Amino acid sequence: MIGLRKKFKYIIFLFLVFPLLAQNELIVDVRTIEEWNTGHIDGAIHIEWQDILTISDTVAKDKKIYLYCRSGNRSGKATKILNEAGYSQAINAGSLTKAKELLNRDIIYN
Repeated sequence: MIGLRKKFKYIIFLFLVFPLLAQNELIVDVRTIEEWNTGHIDGAIHIEWQDILTISDTVAKDKKIYLYCRSGNRSGKATKILNEAGYSQAINAGSLTKAKELLNRDIIYN
């Protein structure tokens, strides 16, 4: 009976708690839509760097936000914009390749 309880708690964790943990961070590809369509990090959303403040209505200012682009330049600009807007956990993850390594995620090719 105890073994069954442990399994049940584990199943509850997997289905209820684990998805909430995954939502503690946001990955944003700030490249153009054409670049996004050639491949992007699994789980990322697409917002071009100059439109980054569109997240302000839906994303908490203390949420960890990883931003990446082709070289790290545009993601650096987007990170600066977010930091100036009060997003304390905005992180420039650099290029697509560096972000893939940092976040330990796959690249999805369309």
